[in-house]
Amino acid sequence: MKKSLLTLAVALGMFGISNAQINTTPQASADVGMKPIKEGNWMVGGSIGNIGYAFESNTFNFALMPRAGYFIADGIAIGAQANLNLKAVKDLDNEWGYGISPFIRYYFPGGASATGRFFGQGDIGIAGSSAGSGVGLNVGANVGYAHFITQTVALEGTFGYNYSKANINSGDKASGIGFGLGFQIYLPGRR
Repeated sequence: MKKSLLTLAVALGMFGISNAQINTTPQASADVGMKPIKEGNWMVGGSIGNIGYAFESNTFNFALMPRAGYFIADGIAIGAQANLNLKAVKDLDNEWGYGISPFIRYYFPGGASATGRFFGQGDIGIAGSSAGSGVGLNVGANVGYAHFITQTVALEGTFGYNYSKANINSGDKASGIGFGLGFQIYLPGRR
């Protein structure tokens, strides 16, 4: 009888331990619906790498663009982004760029999934560079997709057209297409 009770206790213990294990598979997406892009919420993040090619000057660009925004309505955010970039020009010294641009972002209701949203973003601001002593116009129009990996964090890919007249002393301008990879953190606002 003692052996039977001991065997039963060990079996129950093993069963309890095997059912108590936690699955630690990394999360790849989250079903969020409209929750992160509701009126009153905030977004912070940015593009951690923006790579592009300028047609007029045959240059390669790399940018870091931190941004913050506020949802003024469901799916519509306004905010500002800093533009920090490096321009590698063939046979010349590298140029450093800087600027700030207010933006507006619209999340499209159609074509969305429970884990992601398509969006369009437009920005216009000022920019300068190490090659010049003044500032000039900076304009961008981009489309993108935000894939939510948690309820509040999304990975983003963007593609669009950008124009900059940052070096106003020499009359240089740069325009072209570019793509970016980044992330956003969506913070709930006060209700």
